[in-house]
Amino acid sequence: MDAFYASVEQLDNPALRGKPVLVGGNGRRGVVGAASYEARKFGCRSAMPMGQARALCPQAIVTPPRFHRYRELSERLMEIIERYSPLVEPLSLDEAFADVTGSERLHGDGVTIAKAIRSQVREELGLTCSVGVAPNKFVAKLGSDLQKPDGLSVLPPDGLAERLAPLAIERMWGVGPVTAKLLHQIGVRTFGDLQAIDGQQLENLIGESALDWKRRAFGEDDRPVHTDHTAKSVGHEQTFGEDLRDRQEVESHLMDECDDVAARLRRKGLKAGRLTVKIRFGDFKTITRSLTLDESTDRSDRLREAARTLFRAWADVHYRPVRLIGCSTSQLSEGNEQLSLFDEPGATKHAAIDKVSDAIRAKFGKDAIARADVAHHRNERWTDREAPRGRD
Repeated sequence: MDAFYASVEQLDNPALRGKPVLVGGNGRRGVVGAASYEARKFGCRSAMPMGQARALCPQAIVTPPRFHRYRELSERLMEIIERYSPLVEPLSLDEAFADVTGSERLHGDGVTIAKAIRSQVREELGLTCSVGVAPNKFVAKLGSDLQKPDGLSVLPPDGLAERLAPLAIERMWGVGPVTAKLLHQIGVRTFGDLQAIDGQQLENLIGESALDWKRRAFGEDDRPVHTDHTAKSVGHEQTFGEDLRDRQEVESHLMDECDDVAARLRRKGLKAGRLTVKIRFGDFKTITRSLTLDESTDRSDRLREAARTLFRAWADVHYRPVRLIGCSTSQLSEGNEQLSLFDEPGATKHAAIDKVSDAIRAKFGKDAIARADVAHHRNERWTDREAPRGRD
């Protein structure tokens, strides 16, 4: 993501857009957590003492971090990426590797997938991201930084070493100011210099990792994408630009989130034993309501029923305008058990509906299909503008 924390602050507060913004502590020992691109023009950067950054850019606006909001958008970012591959390795709240080798037949090549992710991040989150497409993790990471902000860098394997050769050694992942200074002392200022240097001389300087560094200078990296198979919860939530007063519209958003969460559970091969509904108001007060399910499930209709029960039990008595609505599942287990001979009537039909829905979403996108209650409110939101083509 591009200047993630600062960009989120500019997204949520239009008065900050186009202005230099620093996210972090404003005290004597405060540190910059993120600097907007407007602030970076003055030399401000993350991890810099806030006093130094404010001296470089006195007009900068300092805002405290809101990690709950960053985590919320991070979860939505990862969900977008997971639409294109189950092999996702998050590096932080705003960055991840995705191995899309097995997704090409379904979604197209790496460049096509990268363009789709960038488009959906912009459309659904209101933010921009930069993507590197390459044959391995190191080069993809490198590529994601080459054309920031809002960039797409494609680094194919052919001629890769030659293309990397002119890059400054400071772009090497893991090379900080101290290491860069040591390398400069032996004449290594670019990737090309590192490619050409004697391996023993490099090992004497930086130790046993010298061989790995030389290989990466040539664009070689055989590390796989490591996914986290110990997920503790799967959820989705949405913050609205203004408080929603229409109770039915809020419930429609909640049902849409349930469909999304159920689809993600099925994609991960998981079933959930507990469902939680999260509600936040305009004053940032947040409440949650939870329900333990009769049996673990990945079915959309069951999650919808549980969420609707929780929501209506609250709304019938206490409803007031809502700023955020969310649905999350926990108590997860592997979901590969077979249907029981005595499953309730309609179980096979509901499972078939979910299977068809998943296939349509995978081929045409998340919004390509919706149940009637969700579609009704989507159509209302599309009033005065053209509805997405092919999506009813």
